Amino acid sequence: MTSSDTSTTENNYKGWSGIKRAFATPSALTLFCLGIGSGLPFLLVGGMTLSTWLRDVGFELSVIGLISFAGFFYVLKFLWAPLIDKYSLPFLGRRKGWLVVSQLVLIVALVAIALLGPESSLSVFIILVGVAAFAGATLDTVVDAYRIEIAPPEFQAALASTYILGYRIALILSGAVAFYLAELWGWRIAYLVMALFLLIPLIASIISKEPDNQRALAARDIHIVDAFIKPFQEFFSRNGILLALALLAFVGLFKLPDQMIGVMAGPFYLDSGYTKADIATVSKLYGVWVGIAGAFLGGICIAIFSMRSMLFVATIVVSVSNIAYLLMANNPGQDWAFFATISADNISQGFAGVVLVAFMSSLTNQNFTATQYALLASLANLPGKFIGGLSGYIVEASSYSWFYILSSLSVIPTLLVLAWLWNRLQTPEAVKNP
Repeated sequence: MTSSDTSTTENNYKGWSGIKRAFATPSALTLFCLGIGSGLPFLLVGGMTLSTWLRDVGFELSVIGLISFAGFFYVLKFLWAPLIDKYSLPFLGRRKGWLVVSQLVLIVALVAIALLGPESSLSVFIILVGVAAFAGATLDTVVDAYRIEIAPPEFQAALASTYILGYRIALILSGAVAFYLAELWGWRIAYLVMALFLLIPLIASIISKEPDNQRALAARDIHIVDAFIKPFQEFFSRNGILLALALLAFVGLFKLPDQMIGVMAGPFYLDSGYTKADIATVSKLYGVWVGIAGAFLGGICIAIFSMRSMLFVATIVVSVSNIAYLLMANNPGQDWAFFATISADNISQGFAGVVLVAFMSSLTNQNFTATQYALLASLANLPGKFIGGLSGYIVEASSYSWFYILSSLSVIPTLLVLAWLWNRLQTPEAVKNP
């Protein structure tokens, strides 16, 4: 394809007509269902639903924070992503095989978590949470690779939006629905129902189209050692060492304010005097729909404005939204404070999530889709996951208010890295060919 052809293709996907064309792609429904599969385990194995369950049955904040480290597999998924790029599982295809197997393991693990519970054997319970997190992280890796390979770059913002729509629906299920079920029939029933919901993405995976990506298939011929080395080697050689390190640092710091507060959210709501039903209604029902609106706003803005400007806006809103939690900390039990805080937090998360997904997608080479995107996604969660695991100690040593102020100020390193990148980050294409 010539440069003029490329320019024409890119122009076809600008503006409102381009937005409608991109969202109408056949892959959009598939990505919606896969988003449900990726989103369901997130709160159940290392997020607010699990931490609220643990707090509800009497565990200390420090212990809850440490247990959240079981979800660290989401941060380490780039370590086994080369195997997903290189090897195919039988019968269903290179991507579909891994999609189906990871979801089957996840379903079994969630059922076991539900039947055991944390009170009977905490050590076995943590192991099961780890297995579920490993399966969920593997599923995330394959879904990201599938999304990037199933459609050209100009579709990625739209597919990211439909994926995040499914992801946000899953947060309603694993958040609001799980909390309502726990209030009525207990946490074990709630987790069993969540495992049942995973049949939706499982069926979608079985009937979905396998990506036809010849460049990606070339990765199967790479020696197993090279499968671990070449994706990283290619990323650094394509961008240059200094720019590559800056890009990785920016991605790693981008979600730090949001990731820091995630583990303590559920316990904070309970300690502020809200019931599980209150949390379900405001945080996990109303809040998720606000997040969906933010996600589609992000997809539209990426289609209209430059990636660079959207990265700046997203970085700011993720930080500022954490200040809203001071409303709840200073007005415990007040419904207006709960709604205001959740509105600010979720619309910023939805917006910033789409921007980050589209940006990371633009940085990958389709010869090594799973590995490179897994590396970026892992970095996007690493600092926040680490600090989140220690967040219980931070709150116990200070207060919730100081914790939220600290989390908001954590945006400063991100802004410094973005300032250095600013003139080197004209477009996603400029990043790929510096």
